[in-house]
Amino acid sequence: MPVLPRLAGGVWSFARSPAQACLAFSGLHGSVPLTARGSGLGKPSVRVHLAPRRALCTDRPHKDAVEVYISRLEGEDNGIVEVRMCRQQARNSLGHVFVGQIRELLSGLRHDSAARVVIFRSLVPRVFCAGADLKERARMSNSEAEQFVHGLRSLMNEIAALPMPTIAAVDGFALGGGLELALACDLRTTAYTAQMGLIETTRGLLPGAGGSQRLPRAVGFAMAKELIFTGRRVGGQQALELGLVNRAVPQNESGDAAHREALNLAREILPQAPVAVRMAKEAINQGIEVNIASGMAIEGMCYARVIPTRDRQEGMAAFIEKRTPTYTGE
Repeated sequence: MPVLPRLAGGVWSFARSPAQACLAFSGLHGSVPLTARGSGLGKPSVRVHLAPRRALCTDRPHKDAVEVYISRLEGEDNGIVEVRMCRQQARNSLGHVFVGQIRELLSGLRHDSAARVVIFRSLVPRVFCAGADLKERARMSNSEAEQFVHGLRSLMNEIAALPMPTIAAVDGFALGGGLELALACDLRTTAYTAQMGLIETTRGLLPGAGGSQRLPRAVGFAMAKELIFTGRRVGGQQALELGLVNRAVPQNESGDAAHREALNLAREILPQAPVAVRMAKEAINQGIEVNIASGMAIEGMCYARVIPTRDRQEGMAAFIEKRTPTYTGE
């Protein structure tokens, strides 16, 4: 690979995640993690990410440690982007650095036409996101805490506003803000062993990063009230029955069953016309907030944006010629 010679003088380090072994080459220009195995479905691949002068997903706290990073899948999975959360010691809790790094990544993804599906996943075993960083929160004044939660609410809105489909792969605990992060995604997969809940009332709080609004839209108002009022946690199977997640699967030995199912779901979306998928998301998200007549108008505007695309012409031609369409996102 052409980038490796430029990193002369670095050293190889070895790290483990629930789903794969990551080899990281650390040199003068950053770190390049290389997956030592494929997606887990028998398709070997190499995925490269450069982290600028930061310690990649370290177990030790460090002011420059990478707590979240992006991995762009290649080969047949080209177009799938993973947001990998790896704040090991704090179980991906929503601290200042963690939140700041996610926000920074979102700013790039928002305008990335090559990203067709985004998967949010955790590299911390048995945890998706543990919610608020209570140690940080305890050091904040009332005004600082209010401002920080306002920022979290804004962050979840940014995730929800990403133009491409997003999938949360919940392989472990998703509590409080962790579940709010998953709810901000379009789709959710989970393992039966996962635990999810908006538990803020057990801490003298209420959901403050969108949970009180997105949970009712997912499971209905009466059930959302019950779950929030009681602070109850639900497992993966019950989450599926409630409509909280799209797919639930038994956990596997490597602890990444939800991630593998998220990949399966992303691979079903990947072949579809990217512009059409994005416009469908916009029509649904905006239309659900208004009356049916206004929703129809929104659908019409989104449909009009698809008409002049080359992908629409390709779809019609492929249908007539009885072949599989090849969409380019144009």
